[in-house]
Amino acid sequence: MEQLTPADIGLPPVPDQEGKRRALRRMKLVALAFLLGATVIFLLTTWAQSAGWPGWVGYVRAAAEAGMVGALADWFAVTALFRRPLGLPIPHTAIIPSKKNMIGSSLGEFVGTNFLSEQVVRDKLQRVQVSRRFGEWLAKPENAERVTSELATVVRGVVTVLKDEDVQAVMEQAVVRRVVEQPWGPPLGKLLEQVFADGAHYKLVDLMCDRAYEWVRDNHATVLRVVSDRAPSWSPKFVDAMLADKVYGEVLSFAWAVKTDVNHPMRLALDKFLGEFAQDLQNDAETMARAEQVKQQILDHPDVQKLIGSAWSTAKGMLLNAAEDPSSELRRRVREGLRNLGERLVSDEGLGGKVDGWVQGAAAYVVRNYSTEITTIITDTVERWDAEETSRKVELQVGRDLQFIRINGTVVGALAGLVIYTVAQLLF
Repeated sequence: MEQLTPADIGLPPVPDQEGKRRALRRMKLVALAFLLGATVIFLLTTWAQSAGWPGWVGYVRAAAEAGMVGALADWFAVTALFRRPLGLPIPHTAIIPSKKNMIGSSLGEFVGTNFLSEQVVRDKLQRVQVSRRFGEWLAKPENAERVTSELATVVRGVVTVLKDEDVQAVMEQAVVRRVVEQPWGPPLGKLLEQVFADGAHYKLVDLMCDRAYEWVRDNHATVLRVVSDRAPSWSPKFVDAMLADKVYGEVLSFAWAVKTDVNHPMRLALDKFLGEFAQDLQNDAETMARAEQVKQQILDHPDVQKLIGSAWSTAKGMLLNAAEDPSSELRRRVREGLRNLGERLVSDEGLGGKVDGWVQGAAAYVVRNYSTEITTIITDTVERWDAEETSRKVELQVGRDLQFIRINGTVVGALAGLVIYTVAQLLF
């Protein structure tokens, strides 16, 4: 398996790494100075004791001797964590390099058990109050604008990446084909039936009657010419004029009656025809077939085909323009919608509770079903690290503090040796 250093797999850089190296070297020198000091004192007191100095020299010698032993023992213990002391193949040394994979596995198991349990995640999210915090943050205009800008960037990226021909093919498959496959007659008949039942078509009928009356009223000459053109060639002109004028008057009166009388037979006949037409669209096979023919004629029309072909290009241009313009109606509505959502998350406890429940449920689902995969990231990553490099990195982070163990070992060992020597002198 390829060995990687922590930096190779994306660990964040350690700030002032060189400063940490200097601090580690300095503390090592301090700990070594304690050992050398104890050694020098031991040698001097040994010489002084052999030269016949007073009895107190033995106490100092015992303290220095025990201090040396403590310093060496703790030096061995600290060094054994990261490497083999003096390069000797002593068992149970170089613990971090040799047990790297086991440490990673134990760390992953610890994280999974204590941090990725469902109850821990739910309790933490419940105390955090995600919806309220997010709502307070989102309600601020600058944050709503920031989210809107990010969404606009995402929209621009997605729209730019998508190929026009692919989107066009999807639109034709998802929209146009559905329109073609679905019969128009029954749904159109139901819609018209509901419109006629509600009386919503009366305004349209009124408008048609008004326009018909106005046309007759304003086209006296046209009506006279039509009647005259239809008259026999042998009929006298003055008779044609009288007949045309009479016909015009009757047509105008009829148009006025239809316009002003809501219960006029013409109107009632129209209502009846429309009602029957709505039923035929739903039940009459011939009428439904004609509706399908009309549908196909509409879809086959060149202008409609051109509209379908350019639909995505038009929508794409509109989306890009709206996303790039901070003052566009789309971005303004999104911005206001986000702010309103944030305010509701703060003020509406019911909505906030639902959102918190969704977040907790989603997190619990992830932890419940994928905690093993998540902790595998830790174990797999540690396994890929180079053992020696990992040991150096860890020592750089904690080695300075570990040097205090050596210093304390020297001091505590000296005190322990002094106590032991004193007790031995008192007892024997």
